[in-house]
Amino acid sequence: MNKVRIFLLAAVAVAIGLVAYGWGSRPAVESVDSPGFSAERVVKDIEVISRKHHSVAHPAERAEVRDYLVSRLEQLGADTVRLFEYKSLTGPENKHVTYTFDATDVLATFEPLNHGGQPTYLLMVAHYDSRYSQPIAKNDTVWSFGAADDGYGVGVILESVKQALNYKSDWKQGIKVLFTDAEEVGMKGMKAIWENNREEFNDVGFMINLEARGPFGPALLFETSPGNEKIMELYASAAEYPFTYSLTTVVYGFMPNFTDFTIVKDEIPGMNFSTIADINHYHTDLDNLSNVTPKSIQHYGSQVVPVVRRYITGAEYSNRNALVASDDTINFTLPLLGLFNFTKGQYILLNSIIFVLFAVMLVVEILRGRVQLRRVLRVALNSLLVALAVLAAGELVAYLLCLVTGVTFKPFGIVQGIQFDNVAMTVSVVVMVLLVAGGHIRQRCKIVDATSGSIRLSAGAKAAVQLSTNKLYGTLLLMMFLSLLLLVAINENLMFFIPLAVATVAVMLYRITKLKVWFLLAIALILLHAFSFLYALAMALTIGALGAVLMLAVLDVLVVVPLVDMYITQK
Repeated sequence: MNKVRIFLLAAVAVAIGLVAYGWGSRPAVESVDSPGFSAERVVKDIEVISRKHHSVAHPAERAEVRDYLVSRLEQLGADTVRLFEYKSLTGPENKHVTYTFDATDVLATFEPLNHGGQPTYLLMVAHYDSRYSQPIAKNDTVWSFGAADDGYGVGVILESVKQALNYKSDWKQGIKVLFTDAEEVGMKGMKAIWENNREEFNDVGFMINLEARGPFGPALLFETSPGNEKIMELYASAAEYPFTYSLTTVVYGFMPNFTDFTIVKDEIPGMNFSTIADINHYHTDLDNLSNVTPKSIQHYGSQVVPVVRRYITGAEYSNRNALVASDDTINFTLPLLGLFNFTKGQYILLNSIIFVLFAVMLVVEILRGRVQLRRVLRVALNSLLVALAVLAAGELVAYLLCLVTGVTFKPFGIVQGIQFDNVAMTVSVVVMVLLVAGGHIRQRCKIVDATSGSIRLSAGAKAAVQLSTNKLYGTLLLMMFLSLLLLVAINENLMFFIPLAVATVAVMLYRITKLKVWFLLAIALILLHAFSFLYALAMALTIGALGAVLMLAVLDVLVVVPLVDMYITQK
């Protein structure tokens, strides 16, 4: 083994972990005195908003929040602030408890200067009601204070408008701010204004909805409207510290979750942002001021503020239909490296190139005797079986944890109420990594002992390298099959395609240059993707989908382990 390479590999892995989980890949929090977007100023608004429970069961407290928001909009200089009242609504739907309430939406308009006609508007939406009562255990019911959900959304909008007013002379489009009521009981406020006052949306060309599913972590652009090609062009050109996966829009479509954006997304081009951690703070009394995370709020601002500026100052967006398109893009982000955004045609072409390149390399490696087809096929099958076994084991662990804690288990569903769920998921991944790495080391040692007894001797070294090469190609062959399958089914395959593409290119460059640094770069990129994507997946799907998270993680590990071996092994 090369000790220098081992040390360098360890250092890179630690650095990648720090970057993936926020170090250097998210903005620093701006103080209350900052001229730019300040998360600390947003916290000041949240402090007022979250002082009391203000759900549909708290009309007086909700009115206090509404009055405060009206006064803040007037302080900002809104040209008009109007209230839309809807009487005797009921909700929530399909729940044991039913409330009857009046809902009042707040709509403020900030007109552009010298627009010379009927302007187009950006609509910014958040809801100001907090979650109604929720049982979390037998005889234990909690109420949310709404600090994150949706104090984050309301506060970020107020601060974003404040920033936009600094360059109002450059506006080509106006801004409408809609603070909806009764979102938590079935989007009743948004449904009411959409059904009864549709004319208020006739001049809206773009919508940004801001939500929060927990107070921690990065702000994720988790959903866009259908036909998002031009929307993603806008986001890619403007957003700082972007964080998005087009896959989340696909996954969200299968989940039983809805926001105000759901009501209008088929008619108005738009974006939907949210934090996604931690599920146990979501809709409970833990959603309070003490758990507010300014770094997460700042991340909203780093994406929303520049997008707002680009849209309202761009003459090309004066046409209300400027962001309407028929095609969706495939996109993902890598911390530090930013956003990768592809049209469908570009993405299919990229996949085709990698598939062909891998197939050619595999044939060449077989002809040169570096790998054996029989063993590659066996590894591919074994990798699939391991992935399925890990999937089942992960769901079993989740089931047992739910059984022990008395929480209802939902296979691959949202599970709330296990206070140590994130620790359990982390430990499960670590154990899985150790088992896979340990199994590879045992195989390696057996082969070396059977040949020469020492890795420094050529026969043992060659046999060990061939083991890793067979394993790498076998797992990549499975990755290619899964990538092709998902590409045909849902046009999304990043979880398999990224490891396949990175490893394939690394091996090709190594064969050309004989430089092992390409293996290190491939390991770094795969880990960067895995840490970031699997974190987002785990937080979004919760421990109920531990099996799915572990399955994707083990496939990444089955690629990384042979790459590590090939990198640190002496020639």
